Amino acid sequence: MFGLFNSLPENMKKKIKKSEEYTFYNIIFRNIDEDIFSQLYSDKKSRPNAPINAMVASLILMNRYNWTYESLFKHIQFNILTKIALGLDSIDEMPFCMATIFNFQNRLNKYFIKTGKNLLEQVFDTLTDKQLKALKIKTNIQRTDSCAAASNIRNYSRLQLLVELVLRIYRVFSDKDKKRFTDHFKAYINKTSGQYIYSLKASDIPHELEKISELYYWINEHLKPLYKDHALFKVFERVYTEHFTVIKHRVTLKGKEQLKSNFVQSPDDLDATYRKKNHKVTKGQSINVVETAHPDNPINLITDVATNSVNKDDSKVVHERLDTVKEKTPELEELHFDGAYGSSENDKKFEQHGITPVETGVRGRKPAAKIEVEQVSETDYSVTCPLQKVRSKPTKTRYKATFALSICKSCPFQGKCPTIKKKNSRIFYFNREYYLSNRRRKAIETIPIERRKLRNNIEATMKEFVHKMPNRKLKVRGYFKASIFACTVAIAINFGRIYSLLLINPSLYRSFSLYFIQYVKDHLKICMKYLPKIIKYLFCNKKFIKVYNFTSNLVVLEP
Repeated sequence: MFGLFNSLPENMKKKIKKSEEYTFYNIIFRNIDEDIFSQLYSDKKSRPNAPINAMVASLILMNRYNWTYESLFKHIQFNILTKIALGLDSIDEMPFCMATIFNFQNRLNKYFIKTGKNLLEQVFDTLTDKQLKALKIKTNIQRTDSCAAASNIRNYSRLQLLVELVLRIYRVFSDKDKKRFTDHFKAYINKTSGQYIYSLKASDIPHELEKISELYYWINEHLKPLYKDHALFKVFERVYTEHFTVIKHRVTLKGKEQLKSNFVQSPDDLDATYRKKNHKVTKGQSINVVETAHPDNPINLITDVATNSVNKDDSKVVHERLDTVKEKTPELEELHFDGAYGSSENDKKFEQHGITPVETGVRGRKPAAKIEVEQVSETDYSVTCPLQKVRSKPTKTRYKATFALSICKSCPFQGKCPTIKKKNSRIFYFNREYYLSNRRRKAIETIPIERRKLRNNIEATMKEFVHKMPNRKLKVRGYFKASIFACTVAIAINFGRIYSLLLINPSLYRSFSLYFIQYVKDHLKICMKYLPKIIKYLFCNKKFIKVYNFTSNLVVLEP
């Protein structure tokens, strides 16, 4: 009655009820299941020192509006609409301080390292599940794509990375050790790693690499025993094994061809990996997204979001996520993707789940002579080449199709034909994997024309993620913080689409309120179990009876 919202003038109340923040409060904030985070806190009679739903909702708002942490707290403190979005009912109320939200994210990270579970991903899943049901979104047709999410790190060259680590090792020394070992480090300590590199000529680099190789060997032999427990020396050990080989007490720098994409790219982000695609270099993570794509849906929502190393192939990503996507949306029957996602392993998994893969682009060169395979029965296939159509026969390990050599002689593709020439025929051998691959490539031709370009619109979804990354770089570092970004942005994107739909069709608000009513009913059932005990306790309490008798005398009964 006396809270922030009810203290406002009526015209302001009306405007607030139409605002994005008020809708966020009803659709996102009120539906965040705090029980998901119970594992982070004590199971004794205690509670966190800040509301979980407020912290999770704040992270979502921060990434929706591209706020910094300072901007977030400024809006929470002074912006009425932000207070409404976070369920704050007092103008001077602050639900948490900056240290608390950082500690909360650290707890999430430790829990992820311990169990492999990302609790914010569970929040995304529960919210999305309710939204799909409330809006009756069809999930039988979906599409997938990915985008690079570069880490907020400096782009080091190999020599600069090695120099940078040397400088950081020198900084952790005690004052006594700095004096003892200054002769070994004096060539580097008076400059930054950038300044050191810029002062070199191209002809100097081989000599500098040889010199720093000897220093790394000396550090490993003499300093590692003294500082082995320091976190920085764990990084040193990894870089040392990645870049150097030691044979008979002689250190050698590995050649460029021996460097791998998962080697350390920066001391500030050990999770970042390297990838070069379309002449663009990315060091960091990638974000893979699956969303609904049925033409009858009023809007399409993201159903799955996953963060991966940027050097992981898209085909491997979808292979790992397909079980999860199918579990979340069992109705899935058709998945659209580009050529990067196709593979024989994925074909088997698609068949296992009863999903039709629709590929809009094919990797590699197109064959000059196409040979297509169609399944007729469980062990029988029809094989078609440009001039002939024959039935296959099973062999011990595969199938073979025999083509008449007399017809093949007139074929313009006989010089590039994948068949094997025999005395009186041409033989084509294939297995089940070939059939599945062939079916995937042909799938786009078998569906209606209006569904053949469904994959294209996911590019706009990926652009929404990229838009939140200035210069295509995340504002954070590390795999887990990248995954927090991905989950919260996915929730924000889904919310933005729902809010746009509700502006057009306000009657859909009722769909969400029905779910909230059911939530209240479920909790009331639990409360009713304990109500008799509560009443019994209260009426055995003398202080309560005294107050009850006093207040009952003030009540005026009307007919």
